[in-house]
Amino acid sequence: MKITVVGAGYVGLSNAVLLAQQHEVTLVDIDAERVGMINAGIAPIADTLLDEYLTHETLNLKASVAATPAYTLSELVIIATPTDYDPRNNAFDTTTVESVIAEVLECNPDVHIAIKSTVPVGFVLQMRARHPGASIFFSPEFLREGSALEDNLHPSRIVVGDQSAAGQSFAAMMAGVALDTDVPVLLTGPTEAEAIKLFANTYLALRVAYFNELDTYAMARGLDSRQIIEGVGLDPRIGLHYNNPSFGYGGYCLPKDSKQLLANYGDVPQNLIAAVVQANRTRKDVIAADIVASSPRVVGMYRLVMKSFSDNFRHSAIQGIMRRLRASGVEVIVYEPSLTDEVFFDFEVIPDLDEFKRRSDVIVANRLSPALDDVRGKVYTRDLFGTG
Repeated sequence: MKITVVGAGYVGLSNAVLLAQQHEVTLVDIDAERVGMINAGIAPIADTLLDEYLTHETLNLKASVAATPAYTLSELVIIATPTDYDPRNNAFDTTTVESVIAEVLECNPDVHIAIKSTVPVGFVLQMRARHPGASIFFSPEFLREGSALEDNLHPSRIVVGDQSAAGQSFAAMMAGVALDTDVPVLLTGPTEAEAIKLFANTYLALRVAYFNELDTYAMARGLDSRQIIEGVGLDPRIGLHYNNPSFGYGGYCLPKDSKQLLANYGDVPQNLIAAVVQANRTRKDVIAADIVASSPRVVGMYRLVMKSFSDNFRHSAIQGIMRRLRASGVEVIVYEPSLTDEVFFDFEVIPDLDEFKRRSDVIVANRLSPALDDVRGKVYTRDLFGTG
């Protein structure tokens, strides 16, 4: 099958590599540098398995900035462009997805369009109404940054918001390129699939917020947070996974998806979803106040990424801590090897780790690293388990 994937981020690139094992795939992106790297067999994002597959596996894959030829020849177009949350409109910005749909259908009205970008509940029905007769459906992704291809090769489930032959065919194709043979497949209505994505990520946000609030309580009462978390997690209904305290849930998905779900509730009664969103703000307030209480003159932020094996720090919770510290009159400096500029949103970036350690009175690290072992007495973290 001839397939075009639009967007070379975590979702798009991992899907393109996955499908290029068995299909002819063109990966379209507006970033010429990123396109060149992919064609040279280099992953432009941090994902070890993607690097391995691009370098060593036989893939029928090419990347291109030219969209129209790819759209015209394709039987299937997968859209994986960004849908950032727009606080002014209280909703995802779906402009890129809408534009791609229109461009694709203008070139090829008979093509099937699968949306992998996260969208608001009801988006597909709006697109179908705008483009009568078009085959448009949503299939949510459940990937972790840094292991996107791994999660596509071993998917927890395949969800497709279309119960027609097109949806069945797409689900079978995705199952066919997975390494596991017993992947659960769920075909749903279009709106139900959109809701599945938002509710799944908001539940993960809730779990992060829950253990963070447990940790906040332990901090305030002088209790051993780790002992409490371990005791709670030994209940098999709760489990010992996804329980390490942090500075708040961050990254590209959880903050925006939980806010979008809250917006989708509209006039539907709820308490919990709003509390999850608010809990994340409160946690950042608590962490910042705890750091300020030690009266540091200079606070160093060790890495902007929030999880191990990732290079993505979009909307990382540590940035909220930085802004709160500055508002309290504390000088904040940053050590982030992936940054090449001398400043990051007006915060000074220190490229030399030794200088960073020397200048910092307190070093804030969401997750501990052996690189900080020699200055452990300066390090502020809530990392209790050394995971994620």
